[in-house]
Amino acid sequence: MSLAAFLELRGARAVVVGGGRVAARRARTLLDAGLVVHVIAPSVSQGLRDLPVTVEQRSYHAGDLAGAALVVAATDVDAVNDAVAAEARAAGVPVNHAGHAERGTLRFPAVMERDGVQIAVTTGRELPMLAQALAEATGPLLPDAAHLDAWSRRREAALNAAPDDRTAALAGLRDDIRAHLGLTGASA
Repeated sequence: MSLAAFLELRGARAVVVGGGRVAARRARTLLDAGLVVHVIAPSVSQGLRDLPVTVEQRSYHAGDLAGAALVVAATDVDAVNDAVAAEARAAGVPVNHAGHAERGTLRFPAVMERDGVQIAVTTGRELPMLAQALAEATGPLLPDAAHLDAWSRRREAALNAAPDDRTAALAGLRDDIRAHLGLTGASA
């Protein structure tokens, strides 16, 4: 089983090695998360050039990953992706190997997001279409901003309440959230 985590990497440097469709898709994901993306590839698609990334149009060389907080190996050459993944692993930097996910240390989940609430789904197998379908199926469950704001105010009030009132207020909030999502019974 993998460790599920959300990382705050806004402003950190990400290196994408590769210039095609997959590299562009990964670069968009990284940009959406606030990373600063640097692309290294001998040829770069127009879709990737249209993104706010820095591009070095050349082959990958050992040492290119220095200073990266996250790496994506997305070329169409397994040997290059393997070399990128090996360098990143040796440096302790999370790396996504686009050709063979099991050779990297980072997998991109399917994500559904609304008003800051994110649900990320991975299958633990090479079934991204299942992960995407599951993420889409959860979309209708995501609360809107009005509910989130109301629940946040209630939580803040509960946390500032006297200890005896706090427990009851938080339990009531939990019950209301569960009811909104159509869940019954005690939470797990």
